[in-house]
Amino acid sequence: MVHALCKMLENRRERPAGVVSVVHMPHPDVSFERARLDFAQSCLDAMRDRTEALASNDDILAANEADAEAVRWQLQRRLASLDDDVAALCFGRIDEETGERWYVGRRHIEDAEGAPVVVDWRAGVATPFYRATLADPFGLERRRRFVFTARELTDVFEEDFNDPDSLAGSGGVPDPLLAELGRARTGQMRDIVATIQAEQDAIIRAPIETCLVVQGGPGTGKTAVGLHRAAFLLYEHRVRLAREGVLVVGPNPVFLRYISQVLPSLGETSAAQTTVDGLLSLRFRIAAVDPDPVAAIKGDARLATVIRNGAADAIRVPADGLTVRFRTRELTIDADDVRALVAEARRREAPFATQRERFRQMLVRRAYDRYTGGVAIELDENDFGGALLADAASRKAIDGCWRSVSPVTLVRSLLTQRALLARAADGALTPDEQAMLLRPRAAGDAWTAGDLPLLDEAESFVKGAPRRFGHVVVDEAQDLSPMQLRMLARRARRHSMTVLGDLAQATGPASPASWEDTLEHLGRPENAQPAELTMGYRLPGAFLALANRLLPVAAPGVAPSRSVRADGDPPDAHELEPDRLVPAIAEHALTLAKEFATVAVIATDGRVDELRRAIEDRGVVLAEPGEVSPERPLVVLPARLAKGLEFDAVIVAEPAEIAAEAPHGARLLFVALTRAVQHLALAHAEALPEELALPGVLGRAEVVGDSDA
Repeated sequence: MVHALCKMLENRRERPAGVVSVVHMPHPDVSFERARLDFAQSCLDAMRDRTEALASNDDILAANEADAEAVRWQLQRRLASLDDDVAALCFGRIDEETGERWYVGRRHIEDAEGAPVVVDWRAGVATPFYRATLADPFGLERRRRFVFTARELTDVFEEDFNDPDSLAGSGGVPDPLLAELGRARTGQMRDIVATIQAEQDAIIRAPIETCLVVQGGPGTGKTAVGLHRAAFLLYEHRVRLAREGVLVVGPNPVFLRYISQVLPSLGETSAAQTTVDGLLSLRFRIAAVDPDPVAAIKGDARLATVIRNGAADAIRVPADGLTVRFRTRELTIDADDVRALVAEARRREAPFATQRERFRQMLVRRAYDRYTGGVAIELDENDFGGALLADAASRKAIDGCWRSVSPVTLVRSLLTQRALLARAADGALTPDEQAMLLRPRAAGDAWTAGDLPLLDEAESFVKGAPRRFGHVVVDEAQDLSPMQLRMLARRARRHSMTVLGDLAQATGPASPASWEDTLEHLGRPENAQPAELTMGYRLPGAFLALANRLLPVAAPGVAPSRSVRADGDPPDAHELEPDRLVPAIAEHALTLAKEFATVAVIATDGRVDELRRAIEDRGVVLAEPGEVSPERPLVVLPARLAKGLEFDAVIVAEPAEIAAEAPHGARLLFVALTRAVQHLALAHAEALPEELALPGVLGRAEVVGDSDA
């Protein structure tokens, strides 16, 4: 299929002079298929009417009013799910060799007798729609993909698996995937349910019991794949996941806004979507920022050892043992005996607080045995324990052996108390690393993003694991620190996870060097399975080829992805005088905004404000990152926030400045160069990085002085 797409795109290039273009005629069955889609819409309307009538019925049969309300609630939810207002209820058809015919769409639609009119794209019967190839047609005789203009079916792309030539273009019919690739961006990610490709579908439909780790280069659709996988699993395991839930984790709020409509467009609204910080930010306000070297230490998995050691510092067995009082009698338990009880309590796997409670119970039992001398008496052990712990001196002695630990106090103390940190980090962190972690006691509660995984680790160790979800989808996972990965692994039941990212875009201060390292910090799950997305669909080939020149520097071990798109012009290079750089970029951005639906200027953090002012001084209201729309098509953002986003046109401001940002400048530039889907420009006063400044790499290199860029 990819070769066919490439061939079709190649055919769309300019023809030599004298070659006459052939006018394409729509498929002869367009009218037939339109009638079928009209019938499907009428069936959906009838399903909605029936559900609405049931939901408004006051005489719902139920055992009691509470059950009746539950039924009404379920009917209202179903009614809401039938409120489909999408451009295409059905986007294709498959004809099996057996004679069965299935229409594939966003949701299941049935007629009055309950026979399927459209099958949900997630149903098993729809799998061949995405997987069939000439080499393996999956039992299909024919596949049709529908081409829409606005909401109207305008053409049919047909593939006859008995006729290889039909898979090479079908007489010039534009494939729906190519139509989607040429679509202007709206500022929010859309679903790809109509154009899922075979390698994407294999990941989407992977078993829920898998911990899937997916490497995907720019434009390969990894974000969309992760979201569609969530939708597929919610369909395939609805009862289980209704109880356990699905968690989708993105890198930042900008990214979450960008993807916010994908799952609702697929009829799924129950998945929780948040960032790693968002898992705890309602309880702990982020009030400070760590320098990258400090963030790297806090993200290191060794901090888990420091936290465990810090909690264990609460255990102090007196050298002369423990003495408690019951009534008028003192009972002494020697130090070796107390240490044996501590070891027994800690031997069993349990939260630290549970181990402490077990120790107290064993200690009371040992004191009871000393008191009775092994002779049965009328005094009950529970009454004995209650009286013992009611005695202030005895309780103080017992609690002094194993103090109660508050997770928040533990982390605060480790970050502000030099002596405690030195004991807890002995053998785990160097003295210099310990010194970097320490902050003034007055700033103990000025939490940073790097502190949140430490707080979560401490709470999990002391109190037990947090809520676990039936499946966790993690996007842009290449930036997560080992401590953040541990934090997410704790929230996935049975290590059921989909972990997506691109090592070439890893810019986190504590990012693991490989996916093997990532799996190590996820707990080395036995159900781990690697996967790779190799084909880019979003980026034009020339843009991706330019960015791939950075890979030997940015990520030497990552294989470059390929693009199916041979269309479009190569990137433009605009060399400017230093004093003209910012105004020329502003002028060029305004020009592009008249032609393209979404335009981004990407720069270093230090240059963003200057560029924003230059554009706003020209009377333009800029969009916020993640909120670009045709009404506000223009945004200026730093390269670090551009990850995962896409725009019709992009201007990369001063690429050499981005490449020079420590410690991951080459990767940030790789990100910046892979955000455009139609037009890419590089504006610079400094010389371009040598990887980009090669003959033939860019479309044009011009020096701009007083003229516009």
